Amino acid sequence: MSHWNSRGLRGSSLEENINFTNEKYRQRGLALFQKVPTPITPVKINQENKTITLAYFEKQSTVDYIGVAQGVPVCFDAKETSHKHLPLQNIHQHQIEFMADFRAQRGLAFLLVHFTALESYFLLPFEILKRFWEEAEKGGRKSIPVEAFAEKYRIQKTGNGLLHYLEAVSLYLEETEEKERKEGGLC
Repeated sequence: MSHWNSRGLRGSSLEENINFTNEKYRQRGLALFQKVPTPITPVKINQENKTITLAYFEKQSTVDYIGVAQGVPVCFDAKETSHKHLPLQNIHQHQIEFMADFRAQRGLAFLLVHFTALESYFLLPFEILKRFWEEAEKGGRKSIPVEAFAEKYRIQKTGNGLLHYLEAVSLYLEETEEKERKEGGLC
């Protein structure tokens, strides 16, 4: 069992921006995404303010968000890094497996990544993540450099915290459908 602590709060500003954006997408009828709660078992509770001070993860979670955009099933995970690369240790085998299964069902799967040092946001399609993951398993690089994140998948953030990631999702969908047409099936 994994131990819960403040480490789980990493990326919370990214998730706040995503949650804000998701609510705006819902209000406009563009998409419906829900934050997937991480199941925990509280061990210690501060009775004074009713907050959990110690807990354990009950089981492995899948991804951070799941939903639908314009009729297309979508799942994604939010990752934040202060480096100019995304360490693959921040991604877990069960997440890769879930996203692979999701893609096999013709859904879109990706990461939304925030490079804090560059104040840049990107969508990383599952197919690229999977390639780096498989290379790392064979002894290759253990991170994804920022240069591997395509400029076409850069996500703009407005001053009020809105992340316009549906544009990148739409592009990813178009490219996926085109590839599937050419290949005559799934990726």
